[in-house]
Amino acid sequence: MHPRSVFRSAALALAVSLTLGAPSAFAADTAAPTSAATAAAVQRKPIAQGLYELAFSPKQNAVFVASSGGFGDAAGPAQVLRLNPETLAVEARIPLERKGFGVVLDDAGDRLYVGNTVDTSVTVVDTAANKAIGTVQLMEKVVGKDGKASYTHDLRELVVDAPNHRLYVTGHSGDGSVLFVVDTQTLKVISTIPGLGNAKAPGLALDAKGKRVYTSNLLAEVVTVGTDSGKVETRFKVGAEQPMNIALDPAGKRLFVTDQGSEMIRKYQASSSGFTSSHPGQRVLVIDRGTGKELASIATDAGPLGILLDAPRKRLYVTNRDGGTVTAYNSDTYKPVATYAVPTHPNSLALDAKNNVLYVSVKNGEKDAKGSEESVARIAL
Repeated sequence: MHPRSVFRSAALALAVSLTLGAPSAFAADTAAPTSAATAAAVQRKPIAQGLYELAFSPKQNAVFVASSGGFGDAAGPAQVLRLNPETLAVEARIPLERKGFGVVLDDAGDRLYVGNTVDTSVTVVDTAANKAIGTVQLMEKVVGKDGKASYTHDLRELVVDAPNHRLYVTGHSGDGSVLFVVDTQTLKVISTIPGLGNAKAPGLALDAKGKRVYTSNLLAEVVTVGTDSGKVETRFKVGAEQPMNIALDPAGKRLFVTDQGSEMIRKYQASSSGFTSSHPGQRVLVIDRGTGKELASIATDAGPLGILLDAPRKRLYVTNRDGGTVTAYNSDTYKPVATYAVPTHPNSLALDAKNNVLYVSVKNGEKDAKGSEESVARIAL
């Protein structure tokens, strides 16, 4: 697989968004459920080619999932699919002019922002009307030494600060990753903040109250951008040598970072930036977001990627891309609570906090039929 393709799982495939719910009924963990019980909790349905990130809308009572359509002659249409949250049946197909990968939802504003990774743009979808209503071009193509025009950056994650009318999107480049800042009222780029590192910057999380955006990069760094200052404010070296997605503890100082440990990414790091990655990864690293200090290391199945924290229930969910599983942990004790089998490559996560249901996009693998539809899984927790 070409190194660039490694970065298109979870908004690209990188082997290469979750509101607070009701207070927890879980005062303490009971015995872990049996494999039969976890299997019974999983419902799954093929949806479309090229599925990537998804979001659950309590307001619309729907799951929205981005489909790039895949690549090549057999590619399907680019679209966002609206799914019934109980049956996973397709209730609407929202056409996109550009391929969709990452998503973030502003539920109160009836907007889903979809990252058009290969076009370095964002499509805005009206979730009440089920239609695309605009496109934000984040940068223009530039002419390279070969005389061809191309984008210097591609995209991965998006986060939205709806009350302050801001959308943040990471722009990847081995020559210098950036953070795009978009005004969600005018749908214009108001700033392009440099300094995320001369490497891919996979992770992105927003602390709106603390006026901070947290990013990770493939130089084993966590880089913090101030939303008021519009510049990089802190940069920490961390023990996660392949830091992927980030989950933020809203009530404390913790960041949860998936550390993948992929040999493919290890080779990419060495060839693209000269960075030597030797840690086996396959863990979630817990760090203090103020100092970068390691607080805990949580062992996972192979290829941890997507991560989601349900703080009121004290649950941390991780997709293990290569292991074909989703694991639930107690977010205070860091002990595993349950593991759900969702092969081949579980990718991104969304939570229905009220009903305690987890949704997972599931990518196909090399052994799956070429051009076959990829799946969404519903896990009753």
